[in-house]
Amino acid sequence: MAIPKQESLPNSPIFDKNRSGFNPQTGIYHSLHHLPKHHIIPSHPNLNTATYVLSQFPPPEQAETKVALIYSATYYRLTYSQLYKSITSLAAGLYHGLGVRKGDVVFILSPNSLLYPTICLAVLTIGAVITTANPLHTEGEINKQVHDSGAKLAISCPEQIHKLYSTGVPILLTSKEDSNQLSVEELIQNCQALEIPEVKSIQSDIAAILYSSGTTGTSKGVVLTHSNFISVFRLLKWSVDVSKAYDDVLLCFIPLFHIYGLVFFGLGLFSLGNTIVLMERYDFKGMLEAIQNHKVSNIPAVPPVILGLVKHGGGGYDLSSLRRVGSGAAPLSKEVVDGFRKKFPWVELRPGYGLTESCGAATFFASDAEAKARPASSARLLPGFSAKVVDIETGLALPPYREGELWLKSPTVMKEYLGNEEATAATIDSDRWLKTGDLCYFDDEGYIYIVDRIKELIKHNGYQVAPAELEAILTGHPDILDAAVIPLEDEEAGQIPLAYVVRAAGAKLTEDQIIQFVANQAAPYKKIRRVSFISAIPRSAAGKILRRQLIVQCKQQQPSKL
Repeated sequence: MAIPKQESLPNSPIFDKNRSGFNPQTGIYHSLHHLPKHHIIPSHPNLNTATYVLSQFPPPEQAETKVALIYSATYYRLTYSQLYKSITSLAAGLYHGLGVRKGDVVFILSPNSLLYPTICLAVLTIGAVITTANPLHTEGEINKQVHDSGAKLAISCPEQIHKLYSTGVPILLTSKEDSNQLSVEELIQNCQALEIPEVKSIQSDIAAILYSSGTTGTSKGVVLTHSNFISVFRLLKWSVDVSKAYDDVLLCFIPLFHIYGLVFFGLGLFSLGNTIVLMERYDFKGMLEAIQNHKVSNIPAVPPVILGLVKHGGGGYDLSSLRRVGSGAAPLSKEVVDGFRKKFPWVELRPGYGLTESCGAATFFASDAEAKARPASSARLLPGFSAKVVDIETGLALPPYREGELWLKSPTVMKEYLGNEEATAATIDSDRWLKTGDLCYFDDEGYIYIVDRIKELIKHNGYQVAPAELEAILTGHPDILDAAVIPLEDEEAGQIPLAYVVRAAGAKLTEDQIIQFVANQAAPYKKIRRVSFISAIPRSAAGKILRRQLIVQCKQQQPSKL
Protein backbone atom coordinates (compact mmCIF):
# COMPACT_ATOMS: atom_id res chain seq x y z
CA MET A 1 0.00 0.00 0.00
CA ALA A 2 1.45 3.35 -1.03
CA ILE A 3 1.66 6.02 1.64
CA PRO A 4 -0.28 9.17 0.76
CA LYS A 5 2.02 12.09 0.02
CA GLN A 6 2.14 14.80 2.64
CA GLU A 7 0.16 17.23 0.52
CA SER A 8 -2.69 14.71 0.12
CA LEU A 9 -3.21 14.44 3.89
CA PRO A 10 -5.86 16.59 5.57
CA ASN A 11 -4.87 20.23 6.02
CA SER A 12 -5.12 19.79 9.77
CA PRO A 13 -2.63 17.35 11.36
CA ILE A 14 -5.34 16.22 13.78
CA PHE A 15 -6.49 12.62 13.44
CA ASP A 16 -9.50 11.14 15.18
CA LYS A 17 -7.88 9.23 18.05
CA ASN A 18 -11.02 7.13 18.43
CA ARG A 19 -10.35 5.76 14.92
CA SER A 20 -6.54 5.87 14.76
CA GLY A 21 -5.61 5.45 18.41
CA PHE A 22 -3.19 8.37 17.98
CA ASN A 23 -2.96 11.05 20.65
CA PRO A 24 -1.37 14.16 19.09
CA GLN A 25 -0.57 15.62 22.53
CA THR A 26 1.62 12.67 23.53
CA GLY A 27 2.53 11.24 20.13
CA ILE A 28 1.42 7.82 21.37
CA TYR A 29 -0.77 5.27 19.57
CA HIS A 30 -3.00 3.34 21.96
CA SER A 31 -4.64 0.02 21.19
CA LEU A 32 -8.19 0.29 19.90
CA HIS A 33 -8.93 -3.09 21.49
CA HIS A 34 -9.88 -3.34 25.14
CA LEU A 35 -9.34 -6.32 27.42
CA PRO A 36 -12.48 -7.33 29.35
CA LYS A 37 -12.07 -7.74 33.11
CA HIS A 38 -12.15 -11.53 32.93
CA HIS A 39 -9.07 -11.44 30.67
CA ILE A 40 -7.00 -9.13 32.87
CA ILE A 41 -4.04 -10.81 34.58
CA PRO A 42 -4.80 -11.80 38.18
CA SER A 43 -2.77 -9.67 40.59
CA HIS A 44 -1.83 -12.53 42.92
CA PRO A 45 1.96 -12.17 43.35
CA ASN A 46 2.66 -15.92 43.57
CA LEU A 47 1.05 -16.63 40.22
CA ASN A 48 3.59 -17.97 37.74
CA THR A 49 3.61 -19.41 34.24
CA ALA A 50 3.24 -23.08 35.20
CA THR A 51 0.61 -22.60 37.90
CA TYR A 52 -1.41 -20.43 35.54
CA VAL A 53 -1.29 -22.89 32.62
CA LEU A 54 -2.00 -25.95 34.78
CA SER A 55 -4.90 -24.17 36.51
CA GLN A 56 -6.50 -23.69 33.09
CA PHE A 57 -6.43 -27.40 32.14
CA PRO A 58 -9.85 -28.99 31.56
CA PRO A 59 -11.51 -30.29 34.76
CA PRO A 60 -10.55 -33.86 35.77
CA GLU A 61 -13.64 -35.49 34.26
CA GLN A 62 -12.83 -33.93 30.87
CA ALA A 63 -9.05 -34.16 31.14
CA GLU A 64 -9.18 -37.96 31.07
CA THR A 65 -10.44 -37.98 27.48
CA LYS A 66 -9.57 -34.53 26.11
CA VAL A 67 -6.55 -34.91 23.81
CA ALA A 68 -3.77 -32.39 24.40
CA LEU A 69 -1.12 -33.65 21.97
CA ILE A 70 -0.99 -35.91 18.92
CA TYR A 71 2.32 -36.94 17.39
CA SER A 72 1.61 -36.60 13.69
CA ALA A 73 3.85 -39.39 12.42
CA THR A 74 2.69 -42.15 14.80
CA TYR A 75 -0.78 -40.93 15.83
CA TYR A 76 0.28 -41.32 19.49
CA ARG A 77 -2.08 -39.32 21.70
CA LEU A 78 -1.57 -37.69 25.08
CA THR A 79 -4.60 -36.57 27.08
CA TYR A 80 -4.61 -33.56 29.38
CA SER A 81 -4.69 -35.93 32.35
CA GLN A 82 -1.60 -37.76 31.10
CA LEU A 83 0.14 -34.47 30.34
CA TYR A 84 -0.54 -33.18 33.84
CA LYS A 85 0.85 -36.34 35.44
CA SER A 86 3.95 -36.20 33.24
CA ILE A 87 4.60 -32.57 34.15
CA THR A 88 4.25 -33.07 37.89
CA SER A 89 6.27 -36.31 37.89
CA LEU A 90 9.11 -34.74 35.94
CA ALA A 91 9.04 -31.64 38.15
CA ALA A 92 9.38 -33.88 41.22
CA GLY A 93 12.21 -35.80 39.58
CA LEU A 94 14.10 -32.64 38.66
CA TYR A 95 13.71 -31.30 42.20
CA HIS A 96 14.32 -34.39 44.31
CA GLY A 97 16.48 -36.43 41.95
CA LEU A 98 18.66 -33.79 40.31
CA GLY A 99 18.51 -30.94 42.81
CA VAL A 100 17.15 -28.32 40.41
CA ARG A 101 16.05 -25.31 42.43
CA LYS A 102 14.30 -21.98 41.93
CA GLY A 103 16.32 -19.71 39.66
CA ASP A 104 18.46 -22.50 38.18
CA VAL A 105 18.71 -22.32 34.40
CA VAL A 106 17.91 -25.47 32.42
CA PHE A 107 19.21 -25.63 28.85
CA ILE A 108 16.95 -27.51 26.39
CA LEU A 109 18.40 -28.89 23.15
CA SER A 110 15.88 -30.90 21.17
CA PRO A 111 13.71 -30.86 18.07
CA ASN A 112 9.95 -30.82 18.53
CA SER A 113 8.68 -33.80 20.52
CA LEU A 114 5.76 -34.76 22.74
CA LEU A 115 8.11 -34.35 25.73
CA TYR A 116 9.04 -30.74 24.93
CA PRO A 117 5.98 -29.06 26.53
CA THR A 118 6.28 -31.42 29.52
CA ILE A 119 9.91 -30.41 30.01
CA CYS A 120 9.17 -26.68 29.78
CA LEU A 121 6.24 -26.76 32.18
CA ALA A 122 8.02 -29.08 34.63
CA VAL A 123 11.05 -26.77 34.78
CA LEU A 124 8.81 -23.76 35.37
CA THR A 125 6.77 -25.63 38.00
CA ILE A 126 9.76 -25.78 40.34
CA GLY A 127 10.70 -22.16 39.72
CA ALA A 128 13.62 -22.89 37.42
CA VAL A 129 14.34 -21.00 34.19
CA ILE A 130 14.25 -22.39 30.66
CA THR A 131 16.65 -21.50 27.87
CA THR A 132 16.17 -23.15 24.49
CA ALA A 133 18.48 -23.70 21.54
CA ASN A 134 18.27 -24.76 17.93
CA PRO A 135 19.58 -28.34 17.47
CA LEU A 136 21.23 -27.13 14.25
CA HIS A 137 23.61 -24.94 16.24
CA THR A 138 27.26 -25.89 16.30
CA GLU A 139 29.08 -27.08 19.40
CA GLY A 140 30.70 -23.66 19.72
CA GLU A 141 27.38 -21.81 19.53
CA ILE A 142 25.83 -24.15 22.10
CA ASN A 143 28.81 -23.86 24.43
CA LYS A 144 28.54 -20.08 24.32
CA GLN A 145 24.82 -20.09 25.16
CA VAL A 146 25.17 -22.62 27.98
CA HIS A 147 27.81 -20.53 29.69
CA ASP A 148 26.22 -17.15 28.94
CA SER A 149 22.91 -18.28 30.43
CA GLY A 150 24.59 -19.89 33.46
CA ALA A 151 22.82 -23.20 32.86
CA LYS A 152 23.05 -25.75 35.70
CA LEU A 153 21.53 -28.64 33.72
CA ALA A 154 21.16 -29.53 30.05
CA ILE A 155 18.29 -31.64 28.69
CA SER A 156 19.12 -33.03 25.27
CA CYS A 157 17.86 -35.49 22.71
CA PRO A 158 20.35 -38.37 22.25
CA GLU A 159 21.38 -37.19 18.76
CA GLN A 160 22.69 -33.85 20.07
CA ILE A 161 24.35 -34.90 23.32
CA HIS A 162 27.86 -34.85 21.80
CA LYS A 163 27.63 -31.07 21.42
CA LEU A 164 27.26 -30.66 25.19
CA TYR A 165 30.21 -32.67 26.52
CA SER A 166 32.58 -29.71 26.31
CA THR A 167 30.29 -27.53 28.45
CA GLY A 168 30.89 -29.58 31.59
CA VAL A 169 27.20 -29.20 32.51
CA PRO A 170 25.27 -32.29 33.75
CA ILE A 171 23.13 -33.79 30.98
CA LEU A 172 19.68 -35.40 31.11
CA LEU A 173 18.58 -37.24 27.98
CA THR A 174 15.04 -36.90 26.68
CA SER A 175 14.78 -40.65 25.98
CA LYS A 176 16.75 -43.66 27.19
CA GLU A 177 17.95 -45.08 23.86
CA ASP A 178 20.93 -47.41 24.50
CA SER A 179 22.72 -45.05 26.83
CA ASN A 180 23.30 -45.47 30.56
CA GLN A 181 22.53 -41.75 30.92
CA LEU A 182 19.47 -40.83 32.99
CA SER A 183 16.47 -39.75 30.90
CA VAL A 184 13.35 -37.63 31.17
CA GLU A 185 11.27 -40.73 30.45
CA GLU A 186 12.78 -42.53 33.46
CA LEU A 187 12.17 -39.58 35.79
CA ILE A 188 8.53 -39.42 34.71
CA GLN A 189 8.07 -43.15 35.30
CA ASN A 190 9.92 -43.32 38.63
CA CYS A 191 8.87 -40.11 40.37
CA GLN A 192 5.08 -40.26 40.20
CA ALA A 193 4.73 -40.79 43.94
CA LEU A 194 6.96 -37.88 44.92
CA GLU A 195 5.43 -34.60 45.98
CA ILE A 196 6.58 -31.25 44.65
CA PRO A 197 7.40 -28.77 47.41
CA GLU A 198 5.65 -25.42 47.16
CA VAL A 199 7.88 -23.05 45.22
CA LYS A 200 6.91 -19.40 45.45
CA SER A 201 7.78 -18.03 42.04
CA ILE A 202 6.32 -14.56 41.61
CA GLN A 203 5.32 -12.81 38.41
CA SER A 204 8.43 -10.64 38.34
CA ASP A 205 10.76 -13.66 38.51
CA ILE A 206 12.60 -14.81 35.39
CA ALA A 207 10.85 -17.60 33.47
CA ALA A 208 12.96 -17.90 30.32
CA ILE A 209 16.10 -16.66 28.59
CA LEU A 210 15.61 -16.87 24.83
CA TYR A 211 18.44 -15.94 22.53
CA SER A 212 17.84 -13.31 19.89
CA SER A 213 20.10 -11.01 17.95
CA GLY A 214 17.94 -8.08 19.06
CA THR A 215 18.22 -4.89 17.06
CA THR A 216 21.90 -5.30 16.17
CA GLY A 217 24.94 -7.44 16.74
CA THR A 218 25.46 -10.95 18.01
CA SER A 219 23.02 -13.14 19.89
CA LYS A 220 21.82 -11.87 23.29
CA GLY A 221 19.75 -13.47 26.03
CA VAL A 222 16.25 -12.01 26.13
CA VAL A 223 15.08 -12.19 29.74
CA LEU A 224 11.35 -12.92 29.96
CA THR A 225 9.41 -13.00 33.22
CA HIS A 226 6.41 -15.02 34.35
CA SER A 227 4.38 -11.83 34.00
CA ASN A 228 5.47 -11.52 30.34
CA PHE A 229 4.26 -15.04 29.55
CA ILE A 230 0.99 -14.80 31.49
CA SER A 231 0.24 -11.47 29.79
CA VAL A 232 0.61 -13.15 26.38
CA PHE A 233 -1.56 -16.11 27.43
CA ARG A 234 -4.36 -13.75 28.48
CA LEU A 235 -4.11 -12.02 25.09
CA LEU A 236 -4.19 -15.43 23.42
CA LYS A 237 -7.40 -16.26 25.25
CA TRP A 238 -8.86 -12.89 24.26
CA SER A 239 -7.96 -13.49 20.61
CA VAL A 240 -9.73 -16.85 20.66
CA ASP A 241 -12.84 -15.25 22.14
CA VAL A 242 -13.02 -12.43 19.59
CA SER A 243 -12.30 -14.81 16.70
CA LYS A 244 -14.74 -17.45 17.97
CA ALA A 245 -11.87 -19.92 17.40
CA TYR A 246 -12.93 -22.45 20.02
CA ASP A 247 -11.89 -26.13 19.98
CA ASP A 248 -9.40 -25.66 17.17
CA VAL A 249 -7.07 -28.50 16.25
CA LEU A 250 -3.74 -26.79 15.65
CA LEU A 251 -0.76 -28.08 13.73
CA CYS A 252 2.71 -27.33 15.09
CA PHE A 253 5.72 -27.59 12.83
CA ILE A 254 7.22 -24.33 14.10
CA PRO A 255 10.29 -25.02 16.27
CA LEU A 256 9.39 -25.04 19.95
CA PHE A 257 12.74 -23.44 20.80
CA HIS A 258 11.59 -20.29 18.95
CA ILE A 259 9.45 -17.67 20.73
CA TYR A 260 6.61 -18.22 18.24
CA GLY A 261 6.54 -21.97 18.87
CA LEU A 262 7.19 -21.76 22.61
CA VAL A 263 4.48 -19.22 23.40
CA PHE A 264 1.84 -20.97 21.31
CA PHE A 265 2.61 -24.68 21.42
CA GLY A 266 5.06 -25.17 24.24
CA LEU A 267 2.98 -23.34 26.82
CA GLY A 268 0.07 -21.05 25.98
CA LEU A 269 -2.40 -23.18 24.02
CA PHE A 270 -2.65 -25.71 26.85
CA SER A 271 -4.28 -22.97 28.93
CA LEU A 272 -7.08 -22.96 26.33
CA GLY A 273 -7.67 -26.72 26.22
CA ASN A 274 -6.74 -27.01 22.52
CA THR A 275 -5.54 -30.14 20.75
CA ILE A 276 -2.10 -29.81 19.16
CA VAL A 277 -0.84 -32.00 16.35
CA LEU A 278 2.95 -32.00 16.57
CA MET A 279 5.48 -32.53 13.79
CA GLU A 280 9.16 -33.02 14.63
CA ARG A 281 10.11 -30.63 11.87
CA TYR A 282 8.53 -28.95 8.88
CA ASP A 283 8.20 -30.56 5.51
CA PHE A 284 5.57 -29.52 3.01
CA LYS A 285 4.16 -32.95 2.19
CA GLY A 286 4.12 -33.93 5.86
CA MET A 287 2.18 -30.78 6.67
CA LEU A 288 -0.46 -31.55 4.03
CA GLU A 289 -0.76 -35.13 5.25
CA ALA A 290 -1.18 -33.97 8.84
CA ILE A 291 -3.94 -31.50 7.91
CA GLN A 292 -5.83 -34.22 6.06
CA ASN A 293 -5.27 -37.08 8.52
CA HIS A 294 -5.89 -35.16 11.74
CA LYS A 295 -8.53 -32.71 10.48
CA VAL A 296 -6.40 -29.71 11.41
CA SER A 297 -8.32 -26.42 11.53
CA ASN A 298 -5.61 -23.90 12.43
CA ILE A 299 -1.98 -23.39 11.40
CA PRO A 300 0.24 -20.67 12.86
CA ALA A 301 2.80 -20.47 10.04
CA VAL A 302 5.61 -18.39 8.55
CA PRO A 303 5.79 -16.75 5.10
CA PRO A 304 7.74 -19.55 3.31
CA VAL A 305 5.00 -22.03 4.28
CA ILE A 306 2.29 -19.75 2.95
CA LEU A 307 4.28 -19.18 -0.23
CA GLY A 308 4.49 -22.97 -0.66
CA LEU A 309 0.72 -23.26 -0.36
CA VAL A 310 0.29 -20.50 -2.93
CA LYS A 311 2.67 -22.15 -5.38
CA HIS A 312 1.69 -25.80 -4.90
CA GLY A 313 -1.83 -25.67 -3.49
CA GLY A 314 -3.09 -28.69 -1.58
CA GLY A 315 -1.07 -31.19 -3.60
CA GLY A 316 -4.08 -33.47 -3.94
CA TYR A 317 -4.68 -33.64 -0.15
CA ASP A 318 -7.99 -32.80 1.48
CA LEU A 319 -7.54 -29.48 3.25
CA SER A 320 -11.23 -28.79 3.74
CA SER A 321 -10.87 -28.88 7.56
CA LEU A 322 -8.55 -25.87 7.49
CA ARG A 323 -10.20 -22.69 8.76
CA ARG A 324 -7.44 -20.36 9.91
CA VAL A 325 -3.82 -19.67 9.01
CA GLY A 326 -1.74 -17.21 10.99
CA SER A 327 1.52 -15.72 9.81
CA GLY A 328 4.40 -14.31 11.80
CA ALA A 329 8.21 -14.00 11.97
CA ALA A 330 8.36 -11.84 8.81
CA PRO A 331 5.98 -9.67 6.75
CA LEU A 332 3.86 -11.16 3.98
CA SER A 333 3.84 -9.45 0.61
CA LYS A 334 0.50 -8.33 -0.80
CA GLU A 335 1.06 -10.65 -3.78
CA VAL A 336 1.42 -13.70 -1.53
CA VAL A 337 -1.63 -12.70 0.53
CA ASP A 338 -3.76 -12.21 -2.59
CA GLY A 339 -2.52 -15.49 -4.07
CA PHE A 340 -3.36 -17.39 -0.89
CA ARG A 341 -6.86 -15.97 -0.64
CA LYS A 342 -7.53 -16.84 -4.27
CA LYS A 343 -6.39 -20.43 -3.84
CA PHE A 344 -7.96 -20.99 -0.40
CA PRO A 345 -11.02 -18.71 -0.27
CA TRP A 346 -12.57 -20.54 2.71
CA VAL A 347 -9.50 -20.05 4.93
CA GLU A 348 -8.97 -16.99 7.13
CA LEU A 349 -5.45 -15.56 6.80
CA ARG A 350 -4.31 -13.52 9.79
CA PRO A 351 -0.86 -11.90 9.53
CA GLY A 352 0.60 -10.51 12.73
CA TYR A 353 3.73 -8.96 14.16
CA GLY A 354 5.82 -9.60 17.24
CA LEU A 355 9.38 -9.95 18.51
CA THR A 356 11.20 -12.17 20.96
CA GLU A 357 11.69 -9.00 23.01
CA SER A 358 7.89 -8.51 23.20
CA CYS A 359 7.31 -12.18 24.04
CA GLY A 360 6.10 -12.82 20.48
CA ALA A 361 3.13 -10.44 20.67
CA ALA A 362 2.22 -6.99 19.35
CA THR A 363 -0.58 -6.96 16.74
CA PHE A 364 -3.67 -8.94 15.80
CA PHE A 365 -6.51 -8.91 13.26
CA ALA A 366 -9.79 -9.29 15.16
CA SER A 367 -11.65 -10.46 12.05
CA ASP A 368 -10.98 -11.92 8.64
CA ALA A 369 -12.85 -8.99 7.07
CA GLU A 370 -10.27 -6.59 8.53
CA ALA A 371 -7.41 -8.67 7.18
CA LYS A 372 -8.96 -8.89 3.72
CA ALA A 373 -9.50 -5.12 3.59
CA ARG A 374 -5.84 -4.40 4.39
CA PRO A 375 -3.67 -7.13 2.83
CA ALA A 376 -0.44 -5.17 3.31
CA SER A 377 -1.04 -4.43 6.98
CA SER A 378 0.25 -6.26 10.05
CA ALA A 379 -3.01 -5.55 11.92
CA ARG A 380 -3.79 -3.40 14.95
CA LEU A 381 -2.10 -3.26 18.34
CA LEU A 382 -3.19 -5.90 20.82
CA PRO A 383 -4.96 -4.78 24.02
CA GLY A 384 -2.56 -3.27 26.53
CA PHE A 385 -0.07 -2.20 23.85
CA SER A 386 1.02 1.33 23.09
CA ALA A 387 3.28 2.44 20.27
CA LYS A 388 5.27 5.36 18.98
CA VAL A 389 6.52 5.97 15.46
CA VAL A 390 9.77 7.83 16.03
CA ASP A 391 11.53 9.89 13.39
CA ILE A 392 14.96 8.34 12.92
CA GLU A 393 16.67 11.71 12.44
CA THR A 394 14.87 13.98 14.93
CA GLY A 395 13.56 11.54 17.55
CA LEU A 396 10.09 13.11 17.31
CA ALA A 397 6.92 11.02 17.56
CA LEU A 398 5.07 10.95 14.24
CA PRO A 399 1.35 10.97 13.31
CA PRO A 400 -0.40 8.52 10.93
CA TYR A 401 1.08 7.98 7.46
CA ARG A 402 4.55 9.13 8.56
CA GLU A 403 7.35 6.56 8.55
CA GLY A 404 9.64 6.04 11.52
CA GLU A 405 10.99 3.45 13.93
CA LEU A 406 8.38 1.45 15.82
CA TRP A 407 8.59 1.68 19.61
CA LEU A 408 6.37 -0.53 21.75
CA LYS A 409 5.26 -0.61 25.37
CA SER A 410 3.26 -3.41 27.00
CA PRO A 411 3.29 -5.89 29.90
CA THR A 412 4.85 -8.41 27.50
CA VAL A 413 8.06 -6.45 26.90
CA MET A 414 11.19 -8.22 28.14
CA LYS A 415 12.93 -7.34 31.36
CA GLU A 416 16.40 -6.92 29.82
CA TYR A 417 19.18 -8.51 27.83
CA LEU A 418 20.98 -10.90 30.15
CA GLY A 419 24.14 -9.35 31.59
CA ASN A 420 24.27 -6.70 28.89
CA GLU A 421 23.44 -3.26 30.28
CA GLU A 422 24.68 -1.48 27.17
CA ALA A 423 22.46 -3.46 24.78
CA THR A 424 19.50 -3.15 27.16
CA ALA A 425 19.88 0.64 27.41
CA ALA A 426 20.11 0.88 23.61
CA THR A 427 16.88 -1.12 23.19
CA ILE A 428 14.69 -0.10 26.16
CA ASP A 429 14.58 3.53 27.24
CA SER A 430 14.04 4.84 30.76
CA ASP A 431 10.25 4.84 30.25
CA ARG A 432 10.31 1.15 29.20
CA TRP A 433 9.72 1.79 25.49
CA LEU A 434 11.07 -1.05 23.37
CA LYS A 435 12.86 0.19 20.25
CA THR A 436 12.10 -2.48 17.67
CA GLY A 437 14.45 -1.31 14.91
CA ASP A 438 11.62 -1.72 12.38
CA LEU A 439 10.46 1.01 10.02
CA CYS A 440 6.69 1.39 9.98
CA TYR A 441 3.71 3.70 9.78
CA PHE A 442 0.12 3.68 11.03
CA ASP A 443 -2.90 4.58 8.95
CA ASP A 444 -5.75 6.74 10.22
CA GLU A 445 -7.65 3.68 11.53
CA GLY A 446 -4.85 2.32 13.69
CA TYR A 447 -3.52 -0.37 11.36
CA ILE A 448 0.23 -0.78 11.27
CA TYR A 449 2.34 -1.32 8.17
CA ILE A 450 5.87 -2.68 8.52
CA VAL A 451 7.82 -1.08 5.69
CA ASP A 452 11.38 -2.25 6.20
CA ARG A 453 13.89 -3.28 8.85
CA ILE A 454 16.12 -0.60 10.19
CA LYS A 455 18.03 -3.15 12.16
CA GLU A 456 20.61 -5.15 10.34
CA LEU A 457 19.19 -8.61 10.89
CA ILE A 458 18.63 -10.94 7.99
CA LYS A 459 15.39 -12.95 8.18
CA HIS A 460 16.01 -16.36 6.59
CA ASN A 461 13.01 -18.72 6.69
CA GLY A 462 11.82 -17.02 9.88
CA TYR A 463 15.21 -17.30 11.60
CA GLN A 464 17.21 -14.26 12.60
CA VAL A 465 20.74 -14.10 11.22
CA ALA A 466 23.13 -11.47 12.57
CA PRO A 467 25.52 -10.07 9.93
CA ALA A 468 28.08 -9.19 12.63
CA GLU A 469 28.34 -12.84 13.61
CA LEU A 470 29.04 -13.95 10.03
CA GLU A 471 31.43 -11.06 9.47
CA ALA A 472 33.41 -12.16 12.52
CA ILE A 473 33.74 -15.65 11.01
CA LEU A 474 34.68 -14.33 7.58
CA THR A 475 37.37 -11.98 8.81
CA GLY A 476 38.88 -14.85 10.75
CA HIS A 477 39.99 -16.36 7.44
CA PRO A 478 43.66 -15.57 6.72
CA ASP A 479 42.93 -14.63 3.10
CA ILE A 480 40.04 -12.23 3.88
CA LEU A 481 40.93 -8.62 4.70
CA ASP A 482 37.45 -7.30 5.27
CA ALA A 483 33.83 -8.40 4.86
CA ALA A 484 30.26 -7.20 5.08
CA VAL A 485 27.08 -9.27 5.04
CA ILE A 486 23.77 -7.97 3.73
CA PRO A 487 20.32 -9.46 3.02
CA LEU A 488 19.52 -10.54 -0.51
CA GLU A 489 15.80 -10.91 -1.24
CA ASP A 490 14.77 -14.48 -2.02
CA GLU A 491 11.29 -15.66 -3.00
CA GLU A 492 11.51 -18.95 -1.09
CA ALA A 493 13.44 -17.99 2.05
CA GLY A 494 12.49 -14.31 2.35
CA GLN A 495 16.13 -13.27 2.54
CA ILE A 496 19.51 -14.98 2.20
CA PRO A 497 22.90 -13.79 3.49
CA LEU A 498 25.17 -12.32 0.81
CA ALA A 499 28.78 -11.58 1.69
CA TYR A 500 30.88 -8.82 0.20
CA VAL A 501 34.50 -9.91 0.64
CA VAL A 502 37.82 -8.11 0.28
CA ARG A 503 40.50 -10.71 -0.49
CA ALA A 504 44.12 -10.36 0.58
CA ALA A 505 46.57 -9.45 -2.17
CA GLY A 506 47.35 -12.45 -4.32
CA ALA A 507 44.71 -14.64 -2.64
CA LYS A 508 42.86 -17.04 -4.94
CA LEU A 509 39.94 -17.66 -2.57
CA THR A 510 36.77 -18.73 -4.40
CA GLU A 511 33.07 -18.26 -3.63
CA ASP A 512 32.62 -21.97 -2.88
CA GLN A 513 35.57 -21.99 -0.49
CA ILE A 514 34.16 -19.04 1.45
CA ILE A 515 30.69 -20.57 1.64
CA GLN A 516 32.17 -23.82 2.98
CA PHE A 517 34.41 -21.97 5.44
CA VAL A 518 31.39 -20.30 7.06
CA ALA A 519 29.26 -23.46 6.86
CA ASN A 520 31.81 -25.28 9.02
CA GLN A 521 31.37 -22.74 11.83
CA ALA A 522 27.69 -21.75 11.78
CA ALA A 523 24.25 -23.34 11.84
CA PRO A 524 22.86 -24.25 8.38
CA TYR A 525 20.31 -21.43 8.32
CA LYS A 526 23.10 -18.88 8.91
CA LYS A 527 25.20 -20.02 5.96
CA ILE A 528 26.44 -17.53 3.39
CA ARG A 529 24.56 -18.29 0.18
CA ARG A 530 26.22 -15.82 -2.20
CA VAL A 531 29.60 -14.07 -2.32
CA SER A 532 30.61 -10.94 -4.20
CA PHE A 533 34.23 -9.77 -4.26
CA ILE A 534 34.89 -6.07 -3.74
CA SER A 535 37.97 -3.85 -3.48
CA ALA A 536 36.89 -2.09 -0.26
CA ILE A 537 33.98 -2.21 2.18
CA PRO A 538 32.28 1.20 2.43
CA ARG A 539 32.46 2.51 6.00
CA SER A 540 31.57 5.70 7.88
CA ALA A 541 34.18 7.89 9.51
CA ALA A 542 33.55 6.00 12.73
CA GLY A 543 34.26 2.71 10.96
CA LYS A 544 30.68 1.46 10.75
CA ILE A 545 29.82 -0.56 7.64
CA LEU A 546 27.52 1.39 5.33
CA ARG A 547 25.26 -1.54 4.53
CA ARG A 548 22.65 0.56 2.82
CA GLN A 549 25.18 1.45 0.12
CA LEU A 550 25.90 -2.22 -0.45
CA ILE A 551 22.21 -3.08 -0.56
CA VAL A 552 21.58 -0.38 -3.19
CA GLN A 553 24.61 -1.56 -5.18
CA CYS A 554 23.40 -5.14 -4.98
CA LYS A 555 19.92 -4.22 -6.25
CA GLN A 556 21.42 -2.32 -9.17
CA GLN A 557 23.44 -5.39 -10.12
CA GLN A 558 20.46 -7.76 -9.98
CA PRO A 559 18.64 -8.41 -13.28
CA SER A 560 15.13 -6.99 -13.56
CA LYS A 561 12.25 -9.39 -12.95
CA LEU A 562 10.27 -7.78 -15.74
